[in-house]
Amino acid sequence: MQHKIAPLFILLAAILWGTTGTMQALAPDAAHPVAIGATRLAVGGFFLLCMVLVFGNLNLKNWPLKATLGASLCMALYQPLFFSAVSITGVAIGTVVAIGSAPILSGLIEWLFFKNRPAKVWWYSTILSIAGCLMLFSNKESVYVDPVGILMALGAGLSFAGYTMISRDLVKSHSSLSVVAIVFTLSAIYLSPFLWIYDMSWIASGRGIGVSLQLGIMATGIAYFLFSRGLTQVSSSTAVTLSLAEPLTAALLGVVIIGEHLSAISWIGIAFLILGIGILVTSSKLSSE
Repeated sequence: MQHKIAPLFILLAAILWGTTGTMQALAPDAAHPVAIGATRLAVGGFFLLCMVLVFGNLNLKNWPLKATLGASLCMALYQPLFFSAVSITGVAIGTVVAIGSAPILSGLIEWLFFKNRPAKVWWYSTILSIAGCLMLFSNKESVYVDPVGILMALGAGLSFAGYTMISRDLVKSHSSLSVVAIVFTLSAIYLSPFLWIYDMSWIASGRGIGVSLQLGIMATGIAYFLFSRGLTQVSSSTAVTLSLAEPLTAALLGVVIIGEHLSAISWIGIAFLILGIGILVTSSKLSSE
């Protein structure tokens, strides 16, 4: 039964991640994207640490230090790499390359280094989902490809794939809540210098507080806890493909809340995304590989 519920945990996590763009749009004008990312990890890490202390299931005995440092470093790198890629090469290309490359890189790493060849259903759903992602962002802006921005976007995709693969090993032997609490606390510490570099006066406003709490608690703390729970029963390559529900959610929220307009091609892309993700959710091959 657990392996049937696990992909739903990951989908719910991706839906919560999809609120990030809308929250960023609603943040005060003075809030820099990198500062928002650092604040997100700081609030999320503190929330998770409080949760694990309240429930009392933090056991550091025989804790895998190297794996934890690797996962926290991947998550910390993802934030500035992604935001920098979007800043340099644009929202459309930066988002598509970063999010679209993650499942491909995850599947290749599993195949090459762990000899775990993804099932055919994964290839079908991933190709459909990435094609849908490309079509979805086709209406965002004129295409501007910057080599540096592309490299940073690929770095962001690799960082997320690396975090997913390392975390999957961690949650096999430790509680999901303990794993995300320690990983995100360390990631927040890594990015804490950004809180001093950028203007943080916006966080004292009512809107700034609301955005910070939503991003930190819902889109980070609870979302990554659900993601980690799902990883206990779902392969890392499948989990990363399911996370493509994030841009799907972001696009729909943009239409409903921000008032954005989507072209016919973008709506076809949404259909492809839903179809690709649906194939994975309903497939019998979602169990741990």
